[in-house]
Amino acid sequence: MHTVWKGAISFGLVHVPVKMFSATEDKDISMKYIHKVCGSPISYVRRCPACDVDVNWEDISRGYEYEKGKYVLFEKEELEQLSANAEKTIKIIDFVDLKEIDPIYFQKTYYLAPDQAGGNAYQLLLEAMRDTGKIGIAKIAIRSKSSLAAIRVMEGCLAIETIFYPDEIRPISQVPNLPENVQVNDKELTMAKMLIEQLSTPFEPEKYTDDYREGLLHLIEQKVAGEEISLAPAKPETNVIDLMAALQASIEAVKPPVATDPGPAAAAPAKRTRKTAAKKAKAEDEAASAAGKTKKAGADHETVTPTVAVKPKPKRRTTTNPEAK
Repeated sequence: MHTVWKGAISFGLVHVPVKMFSATEDKDISMKYIHKVCGSPISYVRRCPACDVDVNWEDISRGYEYEKGKYVLFEKEELEQLSANAEKTIKIIDFVDLKEIDPIYFQKTYYLAPDQAGGNAYQLLLEAMRDTGKIGIAKIAIRSKSSLAAIRVMEGCLAIETIFYPDEIRPISQVPNLPENVQVNDKELTMAKMLIEQLSTPFEPEKYTDDYREGLLHLIEQKVAGEEISLAPAKPETNVIDLMAALQASIEAVKPPVATDPGPAAAAPAKRTRKTAAKKAKAEDEAASAAGKTKKAGADHETVTPTVAVKPKPKRRTTTNPEAK
């Protein structure tokens, strides 16, 4: 890991030499702006619009615009002197409970490791904070920026998280269009709670992935390989009107599959089917046996079959009704 800061933790008269390492890394895929005509990357220059010339770093200072177009200038040495005392020390001001800090205050996390011969003092602070369950609120300056910070124990390591100052948090009263005096339907509230319960699970960070980054990496690999790219059209969004129906559909969607036991009632038809099949097979066997006996008997008496004379039926005499004519 790259060291981003070196200094000491100070609490009371105790100083703990430490090195700071970034605990997180940005996984965003970096892209450059390219000139479509020739394929060259676009370069950015520091240019003065008044003098119409490119400006070197040694000719640049920092300035604060106190009125439109009016600036007060600061040299690099002035700003460095302002933060010289704070840059090398993490001064713990108070110890508090972690649950007292709203997550909105947290910015970025760093790991702290003991530096030089500070191992004993480092371990002493770590175990004392672990046993008391407290975290330290401190002030720190990183790259000339002063910040509040929270020092806490993470497994066998001290971690420091920069946090916003209170005046950097915007008040909720500035948020527009927040609902006021809205009556929530009791049935909808009950179903919403049911949905939350069914979606509740222990936090497992490894199961969450950056779908956009994975899709972009796959797209880059396809383009590098020269494959033709075709993107599926985005699924049209539908406006949900019936909140109750949406809640019911959501609950049904997350319900686990239930294995049903057919029981004896479902087994009965199968039993009757087997009995019916057995009766049918027995009847067919009996019919086949009877047909065989008849055929055999006919063969034995084939030469002695008597001839029977059939007397013709007399013709029916018809009469005509003269009145019908």
